[in-house]
Amino acid sequence: MDGANHSMVSEFVFLGITNSWEIQLLLFLFSSVFYVASMMGNSLILLTVTSDPHLHSPMYFLLANLSFIDLGVSSVTSPKMIYDLFRKHKVISFSGCITQIFFIHIIGGVEMVLLIAMSFDRYVAICKPLHYLTVMSPRMCILFLVTAWIIGLIHSLVQLAFVVKLPFCGPNVLDSFYCDFPRFIKLACTDTYRLEFMVTANRSSSKALSTLSTHVMVVILFFGPCIFVYMWPHPTSHLDKFLAVFDAVLTPFLNSVIYTLRNKEMKMAMRKVFSQIFIYRRIL
Repeated sequence: MDGANHSMVSEFVFLGITNSWEIQLLLFLFSSVFYVASMMGNSLILLTVTSDPHLHSPMYFLLANLSFIDLGVSSVTSPKMIYDLFRKHKVISFSGCITQIFFIHIIGGVEMVLLIAMSFDRYVAICKPLHYLTVMSPRMCILFLVTAWIIGLIHSLVQLAFVVKLPFCGPNVLDSFYCDFPRFIKLACTDTYRLEFMVTANRSSSKALSTLSTHVMVVILFFGPCIFVYMWPHPTSHLDKFLAVFDAVLTPFLNSVIYTLRNKEMKMAMRKVFSQIFIYRRIL
């Protein structure tokens, strides 16, 4: 029965962000610039941390993994959103929609744990500096990373387990530019009140606390739009969409900027990487 219901809806249609050509052009330029900048910035952080031995410490290990996750945040929804901006018929297959939901939530769960781990790292460095290397050992860093991926995977699979069995018999129009739970489950041909409550409770329990200003800014950037989308009782459609664009395109870029511009050691290492690249290109 479930398979028959699923086959009735083979694809979903996105309404997109706006019908205004001027706003679409502005969003295209804004999203394209910050998507490219985010990919380059986070890739540069990964390259810098892995290539500079002076940055092989717990803090930069976690930062490199956060940058890797931000590459995923940028890539899950942004490319299709940019591609669809000027298309009249914006569609995604049923399996594509489920896949997008899966990666959105596994990445969100991993990033949540990494932000908590980075806050814990800074707490130990400031409050217990003599025990820092003992507490934040390589084993502890690996444990944080493995835990992050396990929690992210569980967080995503638990919600998908409820969603994939829902019957979808039409309509198939999503008033958005990407697939996510709130609007997706409302298209099911059954009562989803309890499921909506579960999704809201699941997301609202995912708030990370932080002790330093850098982490506070990143946590606000990461969780602010998510909390609005999932918990606001009467979401304003246009504001909801623009916050989603902000979360998908701008936040990964700002994460890399915040963690590099406020860190002298990282800036020095990046200058070294740039100089090495410049010398290599001159030799060629």
